[in-house]
Amino acid sequence: MLTLGNMFVLMLLATGAAWLWHNHGLRERALARVKQHCKNLDIELLDENVALKKIGFIADANGRKRLARVYNFEFTVTGEQRHTGTITQFGAHSAKIDLPPYPIPTGSESDLSEVPPSATSAKVIELSQWRQEHKTRH
Repeated sequence: MLTLGNMFVLMLLATGAAWLWHNHGLRERALARVKQHCKNLDIELLDENVALKKIGFIADANGRKRLARVYNFEFTVTGEQRHTGTITQFGAHSAKIDLPPYPIPTGSESDLSEVPPSATSAKVIELSQWRQEHKTRH
């Protein structure tokens, strides 16, 4: 016979299963967004995976604290080093994707050997000099 206690346990299990199903859908959305972002930046997403880092209250673009999920993922640019990025989601909406600084490949070393050293060195100028050269038209 179905008692009130048994119904409570069944409802608790159904709620837990629904929560897990919902979280899986949100994780899949985060993965799709990260894949798109990596494709746009021409970097490789490693393991085709995002992993839940934390669930907590994080300020959104308007400064309000909202419940958010933060997922980690790994990517590579050169194929030699792994870098860890994060994606923050408020519900089903992606808020931001953070990537640490990573090296940008400039080509093969044979290409660099043909360029004179003076062309590859950076020119450093003073900020005041730059401001004088680029005065605003206001």
